[in-house]
Amino acid sequence: MSNTRDNSCVFNQNEGINGDKLIYPAATRNKDPILQVLKRFVFCDSDNVDDESPLFLEVASGSGQHLAHFAPHFPGVKFQPSEADNSLFGSLSIYAKSCPTKNILQPILLDIRNKLSCYGFEENSVDYMYNANMIHISPYDCTIGLFENAGIYLKSEALMITYGPYSKDGVITPESNIQFDASLRSRNPLWGIRDINDLVKLAEDNNLSLVDTIEMPANNKTLIWKKN
Repeated sequence: MSNTRDNSCVFNQNEGINGDKLIYPAATRNKDPILQVLKRFVFCDSDNVDDESPLFLEVASGSGQHLAHFAPHFPGVKFQPSEADNSLFGSLSIYAKSCPTKNILQPILLDIRNKLSCYGFEENSVDYMYNANMIHISPYDCTIGLFENAGIYLKSEALMITYGPYSKDGVITPESNIQFDASLRSRNPLWGIRDINDLVKLAEDNNLSLVDTIEMPANNKTLIWKKN
């Protein structure tokens, strides 16, 4: 099963990094609740980054606020931001450079529909993958690519952590999420809140299992996926 665009691995790396530091209100609100979840699942024995440090790959980093908030709490973990939109690289770079623990790498241009090998990743080399608020605001091909890449590039028993709104058994709740889903689909018919059952099937096809579902503020959830 593969819908990823991995034949040519064509992408344009950014030439120079421009732009301003961005602050998204939603990221400001949810960054600490997500951090509290990460503290339960992300582990590192060291307080310094070296060649053996765990690698935490964020897919669709947006402004860069999340990793900027997370990284100082895990100083021995290497955080790799990535984005398909290089107009965000200026903000991502500013957050990375200003991190007091200096464990955020410079952003890379990454389209998750391509295999991660296109961007220099080796199979079974990633300790954590993290993705917030992309699955519902992108074509489903991106979600397929996310799970396919997790199944190939995560280490055995490593985790993928996804955050956002989800439906269950075909039902979206509460009413605010129903309206949000309608708004998304009106903007782009390929967008929309995804059903956890469909994601579980996609995960199973890619050697992943859903091991925890955590209720979050504002009718969101954090899902913890483990590579088998």
